[in-house]
Parts: sequence; C-alpha cells; structure tokens
Amino acid sequence: MGPAVPLDRFDLKILAHLEREGRCSNVELADAVGLSQSPCLVRTKRLQETGVIRGYGADIALEKLGNCVTVFSEVTISSHRPFDFRKFEGAVDRHPEIVEWHNVSGGYDYLLKIVAPNVAHFQALMERLLEDDIGIEKFTSRIVLRQSSGKRTHPLNLIAGPVDRI
Repeated sequence: MGPAVPLDRFDLKILAHLEREGRCSNVELADAVGLSQSPCLVRTKRLQETGVIRGYGADIALEKLGNCVTVFSEVTISSHRPFDFRKFEGAVDRHPEIVEWHNVSGGYDYLLKIVAPNVAHFQALMERLLEDDIGIEKFTSRIVLRQSSGKRTHPLNLIAGPVDRI
C-alpha cells in the first residue's frame, strides 16, 4: 500500500455520492455535495488522477443473464517465495471466471471469488489450475447458496480517518 491521498470532507462527499450514483452528471454531483460545478469537476479529476477513483461500472444482476454459480475457494500454495506468489497470481489473472483474488493471512494463502455458468464449469476450471502446476497444494471451495443484495458503498469516513473540516 502506498501513502494515503489527503482528503477533505468534500472529497469524501464526492466519493460517497459517486459510489451510490456513478452515472450522475457533474451538475448533479456538485449540487449533491454542496460545491459549484467547476471546483467539483477539478476535485473529481484529481481523485481519478491520483487513483482514488479507479473507474466506473455497472452493477449487473447476473441472475437476469442466465444460470451462474458463485464459489469462494480457499487456496494454499506449496511454496512461499515471492516468485511463487507472482506465478500463482499471474495464472489466476488469466481466467475470467476468477473475478477476485485476495492474498490473505491465516490458514490458507488466497481467497478466490469465482463466477461460473455451473458447478461443472467451476470444477473444470479448478482441474485446469491444478494441471497448470502453479503451486496449488490444496483448495477448499464453498458454493454460495444465497447472497445479500450487496452494499455498493464503503465506510469512507472510517477508512479515511480524520479529515480537515473546510
């Protein structure tokens, strides 16, 4: 992790509003956060340029597209040299079904979030990963039976810590 980008309360208001309403215009955003349009646009561009805002995207209801299964897999790799981590991460990045991976502490090394059309496809993916010889020692998987509607926002005020009060 790099150093935190300094934010003030207007930056946090911009971020919070964009998390909820990513398609809003600058006019709507400025009105929502209590700034005039020009300073709001300057702040939004700065948040994009510094990488605080990584991008914008749609929240897609996968169940409306067809059948799918979401699986969380806990993966332990056999060796813990930096090269081995990079090798594993590069390999999983090549599979579009693996929508997230997290290198974690605890009883296993990685938590993968996998979205596949069905359990058979998921199983074939895991067999390919094992055959690719990318250092998987063992894995345990959990198929999601039900999920929350999903929070699309983060506790920004808690994460950013104290901010200057403009």
